[in-house]
Amino acid sequence: MSSNPEKERTRKIIARLKKAYPDAKCSLNHSNPLELLIATILSAQCTDERVNIVTADLFRKYRSCADYLKVPASELQNDVRTTGFFRNKTKSIQGACRVLSEQYADRVPETMEELLALPGVARKTANVVLGNAFGIASGVVVDTHVSRLSQRLGLTENKQPEKIERDLVELVPKKDWIDFSHLLIYHGRRVCKARKPLCEKCVVEKYCPSSRLKTGKEPA
Repeated sequence: MSSNPEKERTRKIIARLKKAYPDAKCSLNHSNPLELLIATILSAQCTDERVNIVTADLFRKYRSCADYLKVPASELQNDVRTTGFFRNKTKSIQGACRVLSEQYADRVPETMEELLALPGVARKTANVVLGNAFGIASGVVVDTHVSRLSQRLGLTENKQPEKIERDLVELVPKKDWIDFSHLLIYHGRRVCKARKPLCEKCVVEKYCPSSRLKTGKEPA
């Protein structure tokens, strides 16, 4: 048992969220590491639901790096247009596929350093791919839900994703790094909503310093 009270509180939060969301998992549909890489690139500034609608057709049309590389950029842009920022995303997808084709025989690499060298891939994307495609706990994925809930729960005072992740890996047991973001995302979508959190329905309310049941006001 840890003697650190914040680590203990974090463990209790995780235990309650696991009980509430036993099926929490990556919400981006994929059947292999390349599909997950593409889906995660598309998920920037876009909902997972929208990405899944787009990739339902995309992954039938494109099955390999060569498929993404042989079409004109304009065609791929049109295929991913509704995810937003489609020009940049197309450039990232084709750039990443070119590197995978030339350097990795079309295989998605399994290290943080190699993934970060791919066009369009930052830590969040690399963490998603490593954790969900390969089961490698390289860190904690910090998206908008994880950022918001981590701050509300008092697990971090930082606002930048890299600093939030640094705080979380200190508090969250490594065995839970991959699942932790899924748990917060599920909880953020269902209960701890951005505009009006449902504190009276929250399974971790007793551990939350921001709860309006304690403070009498809506969490920031």
